[in-house]
Amino acid sequence: MILVTGGTGLVGGNLLWHLLQENDKVTAIRRSTSKIESLRTIFSFYTTTPERFLERIDWIVADVLDENSILKAMTHATIVYHCAAMVSLGNNDDILQHTNVIGTRNIVNACIQNNINKLCFVSSIAACGKSIIGEHIDENSFWEDSSIQSTYSRSKYYSEQEVWKGIQKGLNAVIVNPGVILGVSGSNAGSSKLFSQIQKGMIFYTLGGSGYVDVQDVVKVMIQLTNSSISRERFILVAENCSNKDILNWIADGFKKNHPFIRVGKRALWAVGIVSEFFGKLFNFQPLIDRGTAKSAINRNYYSSKKITNSISYKFTPVKDCIKDVCLYLSNE
Repeated sequence: MILVTGGTGLVGGNLLWHLLQENDKVTAIRRSTSKIESLRTIFSFYTTTPERFLERIDWIVADVLDENSILKAMTHATIVYHCAAMVSLGNNDDILQHTNVIGTRNIVNACIQNNINKLCFVSSIAACGKSIIGEHIDENSFWEDSSIQSTYSRSKYYSEQEVWKGIQKGLNAVIVNPGVILGVSGSNAGSSKLFSQIQKGMIFYTLGGSGYVDVQDVVKVMIQLTNSSISRERFILVAENCSNKDILNWIADGFKKNHPFIRVGKRALWAVGIVSEFFGKLFNFQPLIDRGTAKSAINRNYYSSKKITNSISYKFTPVKDCIKDVCLYLSNE
């Protein structure tokens, strides 16, 4: 039995679609409060008959923070894809720590107790180290816990450590570290919020940059790695290193909108982040920009995918093509 956590999210939902192309049934975990509307949107990106595929998912109500429910859900599992995580660049320390670190610990322990064949864990480039000046960040770059790291980065790094502890106990596992993931999610969170904001019109941009990747590439690599003999390894998944301005311009082109044309500097963006956080807490809403997203928008970190391309000879989709397809779908919704 194949078991997927986080099945209603961007990675988990697209993973379920691709797994269903090769398997009659796939089992997925969802919380009692989770809705599958986002999954219907994701499947609609691929097919005009999403219900035919949705009905082939066996749902188990469980929570990664409930160790007993996870242990029970995994009773008949042979392969586990752990995609469930909270994605935030803000400062929700306790929530991030519990969901990402403790949740992963529960998954790893359940995998060991149930003797599963293999675990594939979705981490992030946020858990990777810093590069030497002039070099790209790779799987061996040194990671240092400091105030420079965001709360999200620390949560993903320490989530990975839970998987490495499991590997030391004999767990067969592989870790992927995707860049900024682009694709259809059916929600207005993460990179999807970027698409929705630009579709409405955006005039500001920053000079930061990062590694970007199509969600379809992420899940295809996950499946290929899980079905291979590769184990005890981590892989950065980045199609291209792009400036934030290029990404915004390509999305604007996809929606036939004007390019952002006002550059926002570091101090101004940081001030906006602080003010947005304040009003978000005051009026109980998630701001588009907080201190974490402001910091991320300014940074320019570039990454190397040589390890994965050398290991399985994978060819990534150009980021511009991914954006074009997503914009076309969202425009016709």
